Amino acid sequence: MRPASEAEVCDMVQAAGPLVIRGGGTRGIGRAVGQVLETSGLAGISLYEPGALTLVAQAGTPLAETEAILAGERQRLAFEVPDLRPLLGRGGVSTIGGVVAANASGPRRVQVGACRDALLGVRFVDGRGEVIKNGGRVMKNVTGYDLVKLLAGSHGALGVITEVSFKVQAMPEVETTLVGDLEEMAGLVALRAALRSPFDVSGAAYAEGRAMIRLEGLAGSVGYRRQALAAVLGGDWDVMEGAASADLWRRVRDVAAFADMAGAVWKLSVKPSDAAEIVASLAALEVQAIYDWGGGLVWLLVPQDDAGAVRVAVAAKGGHATLVRGLAGMTAAVFPPEPAGVAALTAGLRAQFDPRGILNAGIMG
Repeated sequence: MRPASEAEVCDMVQAAGPLVIRGGGTRGIGRAVGQVLETSGLAGISLYEPGALTLVAQAGTPLAETEAILAGERQRLAFEVPDLRPLLGRGGVSTIGGVVAANASGPRRVQVGACRDALLGVRFVDGRGEVIKNGGRVMKNVTGYDLVKLLAGSHGALGVITEVSFKVQAMPEVETTLVGDLEEMAGLVALRAALRSPFDVSGAAYAEGRAMIRLEGLAGSVGYRRQALAAVLGGDWDVMEGAASADLWRRVRDVAAFADMAGAVWKLSVKPSDAAEIVASLAALEVQAIYDWGGGLVWLLVPQDDAGAVRVAVAAKGGHATLVRGLAGMTAAVFPPEPAGVAALTAGLRAQFDPRGILNAGIMG
């Protein structure tokens, strides 16, 4: 099913049994079952006010189209949306609604927050086939459910997103990255030092044997911060600028180093100070790691099917492990089991917004 309007979405949801909610099919995870409902027919920019840094788009609008329109005014979605199609072996066209449903966010999250932090408003159709609107076109406090935040990262399990509104950001005048060829531990220490500094770092990652620290903004400010930060860190740092810097961060954003390598790919959310210890504890599995946000996010390549070892190691440090790409025949759940209290909240929310249990049923399995 491919509705062309919000009204058609309502009709389809009211008449249907289990539904698999899909945008462009580029970010789907889990084992949802049912008839596919694609939102790609709900396309188009509803409103764009560059002076107000505000954009409203239908959920099926291609991400590339959205980014191109913003670039024409030297603006962007600040949260740096990853393109995981090569990693996941998929084609398709990423949609802006799918970005929100997955809360898809990249390395700049360490500075500006995630997709949900840029969301101003959302319209969606719940499991009863009713339209719900929350938020607006300006940042403001809310009372009751903050559905804007709730829908971001819900993977279609609470409603079919039909329209989203964003706060956008002006593109910086310059982008510069300090690059150091350092051993893993030394590199992670440098990243954490950079993030603790007052120099407004917009990216801090360790991948493929290199520590990378990004600065963005006005040319004079970036030049000063680059020199001051290099002096604080000490050692030898190369400087990459412009397109060369952007290419480095595109590889980190898209987990490009693992795209052509065999193995399961996990996304770990942990304390930066625990990241290296967790990875070291899994050395017997011959893992490889990409550290983002100073180690707060770890992309882990695991050649073997041993989900239990990964989850035990991460849970021991109070972290969270999501299986992004499994091995053939792998049966591990995408998400770890929820604590009883959280599971009760999740069940309550789904009962409220999808009482028939028809939207992406099984997505958490």
